[in-house]
Amino acid sequence: MPSSNQFSQRRSVIQRRMATAKLDALLISFGANVRYLTGFTGSNGMVLVRSDRAVFFTDPRYQIQAAREVDCRVQVCGGPLLPHAVSMIQRAKCRRVGFEKSRMSFEGYQYLKEHMPMRASLEPLALWVEEQRMVKSSQEIALIRSSVELNSLAFEQGVARIREGMRESDLAAELDYRMRRGGAEGPAFETIVASGTRTALPHARPTSKVLGPNGLVLVDMGALLAGYASDMTRMLFLGRPPARVRKAYGAVLEAQLAAIDAVRPGATAAAVDGAARRVLAAYGLASAFVHSTGHGLGLEIHEPPRLGKKDKTVLREGMAITIEPGVYAEGFGGIRIEDTVVVTKNGCEVLTPTSKALRTLPR
Repeated sequence: MPSSNQFSQRRSVIQRRMATAKLDALLISFGANVRYLTGFTGSNGMVLVRSDRAVFFTDPRYQIQAAREVDCRVQVCGGPLLPHAVSMIQRAKCRRVGFEKSRMSFEGYQYLKEHMPMRASLEPLALWVEEQRMVKSSQEIALIRSSVELNSLAFEQGVARIREGMRESDLAAELDYRMRRGGAEGPAFETIVASGTRTALPHARPTSKVLGPNGLVLVDMGALLAGYASDMTRMLFLGRPPARVRKAYGAVLEAQLAAIDAVRPGATAAAVDGAARRVLAAYGLASAFVHSTGHGLGLEIHEPPRLGKKDKTVLREGMAITIEPGVYAEGFGGIRIEDTVVVTKNGCEVLTPTSKALRTLPR
């Protein structure tokens, strides 16, 4: 876990930005952002950041845990947390109060609006903490690397147990089990296992469908380790893949490698996406690529930036992203190859150790 001093440093960055924006207070309630700023790993917490201090609010269930994890003042509250934070805002006579506009419920916003001090204003803020989270510290990168390695090991262990008659849901359960046995808190998202023509569904949920002979199997999985996510997609084929599968796989692999080669500080997210799309377009597969080339990850499985056609985010050293182009055709199936990548000083490092070769398994 990051050191307590690092949490204080993170809040200092926010406080400097508050000073520039002339904010007296900033209310943070989204779980991943609360964890990033305080270290709290529980499910009910809120932090009020002011120019000279931060106060963390939680309920009695987390009194002991918060005392151990949180490095700023802790206030244990009975009932909902927001009224206690608002009470502190009132006592401090704050005039400009920021809140996470894309994270707060309408009910919470109404309460804030109705209970603000006289002549105080509410300032809706977009992604302040998320933007800071995009660039990972060396400690965070080490945690993501460990998560990636655990995930890859679980994949190898799970795939080794594929047998005749195994269902998609059986393989997904085996992969989840192997993640937990390896030390993960659990999967970072619902493990995707799809077979045959169902691989054309980019986010297929595992079903009772049996892994059939002479068919594709798509596995998209990620581990959650010490709060940090990993993400990987690999393709299997039960039997000998036909020419159409081999050709499509080669095109996706070429696109993925081109996108990885485009990752460097100063490049835009859209440029990385474009590198993958140009390759697939050359193979006549442009319309079969229906999602973005990747996304950031860390405390959440999907974080900014989004590596899409219109995302102008400039990549910076320390960003952790996925590179995952894919092609999908109804009635045929889908192919996706995904790695977790970190932007380095001169390019990028692919953290995922698992081979990208199409893995064939005996029928």
